[in-house]
Amino acid sequence: MTAELADGEETQVKGSGSSIYTLKNSGGVYSCTCPAWRNQSLGLIRTCKHLRAFRGDDAEIARLGSSANLTGRPPKPPKPPKAPGDNTPDDDDDEGPPVLLAHKWENDVDLTGWWLSEKLDGVRAYWDGERFISRLGNEFFAPKWFTAALPKSPLDGELFGGRKQFQRTVGIVKRQDASDLWKELQYVVFDAPSHGGVFEERVAFIEATLTTLDVKWLVAHKHELCNGTEHLRAELARVEGLGGEGLMVRQPRSRYEAGRSNTLLKVKSFHDTEARVLGHVAGLGRHKGRLGALLVELPDGTQFNVGTGFSDVERENPPKVGSIITFRYQELSNSGTPRFPSYIGERIDGTFHSNATIRRVEGVTPKKSAASAPPPPAVVKRGNMPTRRFEMTDGDTRYFWEVESNGSKQKVRFGTFEEKEKLFEDDDEARENTEKKIAEKLGKGFQEVGGGAAAAPAKKKSPFDDEEDDAPAPAAVKKAPAPSAPAASSGGKSSKSGEAGARYFEFIEGSSAKFWEIRVEGTTFYTRYGKIGTDGQMTQKDFDSDEKTQSEANKLIAEKTKKGYAEK
Repeated sequence: MTAELADGEETQVKGSGSSIYTLKNSGGVYSCTCPAWRNQSLGLIRTCKHLRAFRGDDAEIARLGSSANLTGRPPKPPKPPKAPGDNTPDDDDDEGPPVLLAHKWENDVDLTGWWLSEKLDGVRAYWDGERFISRLGNEFFAPKWFTAALPKSPLDGELFGGRKQFQRTVGIVKRQDASDLWKELQYVVFDAPSHGGVFEERVAFIEATLTTLDVKWLVAHKHELCNGTEHLRAELARVEGLGGEGLMVRQPRSRYEAGRSNTLLKVKSFHDTEARVLGHVAGLGRHKGRLGALLVELPDGTQFNVGTGFSDVERENPPKVGSIITFRYQELSNSGTPRFPSYIGERIDGTFHSNATIRRVEGVTPKKSAASAPPPPAVVKRGNMPTRRFEMTDGDTRYFWEVESNGSKQKVRFGTFEEKEKLFEDDDEARENTEKKIAEKLGKGFQEVGGGAAAAPAKKKSPFDDEEDDAPAPAAVKKAPAPSAPAASSGGKSSKSGEAGARYFEFIEGSSAKFWEIRVEGTTFYTRYGKIGTDGQMTQKDFDSDEKTQSEANKLIAEKTKKGYAEK
C-alpha cells in the first residue's frame, strides 16, 4: 500500500543500522537525508531505498518515470586501469552482475505475510542467458549439458550440492574443466531479474519456465507465506535442525533491484562473516602434524584463531594464506572478537572489504577478573591422585561413583568397588571426559560428598550458556534438585513458550530475573535463554547420536541447577 506525505510534511524512518533519516515532500519533490539520496548527481528528481520502502516501487516509478535510476546509488566513476599482472580482486560487491542482496533481520520488522524460503548453503550464480557468473563477475565453467536447456533471459539462483555440502560444492564449481562432477549439483532458481514484474509474478514465471523444460537439475526454489513470528521460529528451527543455513524472507509484491535491499532479509540463529587467513597454527594431540587452527583477521584488523569446524581432509589441506574464509560465530565479545568461531568453508564468490565491520551484539558482560573467579574445588586424596566421590539413594539401595584423574589417565569406581581404567591421548581430553561423566552423574541424581562438594568442578564454558551465568550462583539461592533426562518432544513438561517437550528453568535473585529452556529432538537440542518477559535468544547444537544428545543436555541441566536455576 502506497504511503504519501502532504506538501511540506516530513517523517522519519530507520536506516539499516542505527541511523535515522528524514523523508520530506516539498511541492511534490520527495527527498531523503540519507547519503544515497544526497550524493546522487541526478538533480532533485531522484529516489533511494527509504523512499521506495515508504511509498512503494510502483509509486516511485510513476513519479520518476520507467527509465529512472531505482537503485538509490550514485553513478560510479570509472576505475583506473590495473597494472599488468595485478590480479587482486576489486574491493567492491558491485563489479559483478546486478544481483539483489539481503540485509539481516534484526527483529524490527513484522514478517507476517512475507515469503519464506530456505537459505541455501551453496554458491550464488547469476545466469546471464549464456553463462553462469559469480557475484564478482567471474565465470563458472559448467558443462554444456548442464546449461543447454536454460532460457536466454537472466536468472538468479544458487548452485547447490545439498545441505552440509558447501565445501564440496565450491570445489566442483571452481574447477575449469566442466567435469561430470556437476552431476552432483542443482541450479536452484529463486528470481528472474529482467522479468519486470513483482515478486509473485516472477516466481510464477520461473515455475512455468522450469516445468516446461523438465530438467531434473534445474529447480524452482520453494516459497511459503509466513503466518507470524511463531511460524517463522518453527520453520527456522526445522531448517537448521536439518543442517540448513537459515531462512530468506521476501517482501510481497517487491521489485528486483541491484544491491542490498530491505525487501530481502536473512534470518539465522548464528551470525557468519568473512575473514582473511594470516597463518596456520600447528595442531597438538590427535591433530599433531596437521592444522590445529587458522590465524585470521577481520576487516577491522581484529585477529583470532578459528580451530573448529574442519574435517580431517581440510586439516590436511587447509586454506592458503591470503584466502578468504567464511566462519560462523555466536556473538562478539566487548573487544570485538567473535565468540565460538567455527569454520564453514573457503569463499570464491565474495570479497574482503578493508573498511567493513561486523555487527557487535550489545549487552555482553565483560570477562570476570581473576580475583572474582570461583575457588578451585577441594578434593579428597587417594595416594597421589585427586578423587571425587558421588552418592545416590534409591529406595533402600545406596550407590556410589568415584572418579580419579592423573594426567591422561582416568580411573572410575562404582557399585561394589568395581574399577575401570581408561587412557586418553592427552591431559585435556582426559579432563574433559571426567567433567562430562561428573555432569552425567549429577543429572541422574548423584550428590557429591567429601571435600569435592565444596565447589562446582572447573569447566569450560559452554557456547550455549548466556554470558550472565559466568559468575557463581549466590549462596542464598536454594539449589533445585538435579533433574532427570529431558523428555522426548512428544511429551514432557511444556515450557512457558509453549514448546512441547521443553524443560523450563528460572533464576530470580535481587534484580536478576532470567530463564533458561532446553528441548531435545533426536540428535539435536535447542536452548533458549534471556531475561524473563522477553523472547530471549535461541541456539542449537547437533550430535552424532540420540544418546550423546541426551547426555550433553543432562550436563547443561545439571550446570544450571547448580547455579540456582529452578525448574518450573
